[in-house]
Amino acid sequence: MTQYIIRRLWQSVIVVFGVVTVVFFVLQLTGDPVRIMMGENSSEEDIQNVKRQLGLDRPIHEQYITFLSKALRGDFGESVRQRGQPAMGIVLNRYPATLQLAFLALALSVVLATIFGVISAVKRYSALDNVVMFLALIGQSVPNFWLGIMLILLFAVQFGLLPSQGSGDGNIRYLILPMLTLAAPGLARLTRLVRSGMLEIMGQDYVRTARAKGLHDSRVIFGHALKNAAIPLVTVIGLDMGALLGGAVVTEQIFAWPGVGLEVIIAINGRDFPVVQAAVFVVAVSFVLINLIVDLAYTWLDPRVRLS
Repeated sequence: MTQYIIRRLWQSVIVVFGVVTVVFFVLQLTGDPVRIMMGENSSEEDIQNVKRQLGLDRPIHEQYITFLSKALRGDFGESVRQRGQPAMGIVLNRYPATLQLAFLALALSVVLATIFGVISAVKRYSALDNVVMFLALIGQSVPNFWLGIMLILLFAVQFGLLPSQGSGDGNIRYLILPMLTLAAPGLARLTRLVRSGMLEIMGQDYVRTARAKGLHDSRVIFGHALKNAAIPLVTVIGLDMGALLGGAVVTEQIFAWPGVGLEVIIAINGRDFPVVQAAVFVVAVSFVLINLIVDLAYTWLDPRVRLS
């Protein structure tokens, strides 16, 4: 187990290094951040002076070496837009809001998907099963940005029940619409996965044996079948959590949710390279750690799985 964790951590370092490197060179192709920051009325001399101060006047390979040496210490430099503010500090200040939104959306999708998937599997080919699968298909087909706008038009504009933007300083009402928008695709995907997994497990010999012993249906379903059907579910949940952290950009922009996604959009538009690089680093580290936790969870769900 220890050797497996060490090997996975080493692989994670390589993955994070690759992601950060690719982002560094891609950002160099998007434009000159100093010219955007200084404006069109600035003189060429002023622009060159700022470049010299930021180290952007040096060759690209020197910038890259300097960037890597600082990134190893978690130092991604100062924000171009917010002079004097460390880029990592800006991202970490926004990260709790993204974590809150992502975890609540994931929890909602997992709970509802488990309920709907189990009911659909137990009542397979019934009218209820057909309705659940139809809604799941729609949920997977609808784009996030369209769903978010429709929810705003319906619940905020038409009925005035919920606020459309902002965080409301922790008011739960501000979380509902972005949480529903972010949870919908995962809910649809997990519902279909739970149903298919349960249908496969319910036909196994040990499930029929448990029923033959006279065990109650609820114990057979939740004590025997659901746990064994959870392995592919855990895999997808881990991928979904990483996708929620990195893919909340559109949702946060629609609802003006003050998370990392909204900050990244602002930083990209303003060519604020240090903030973008710090955000990519944080999300990449989160993603690989989540996947490591998922791998370790396999041994608890299925003792037959051994990590070597």
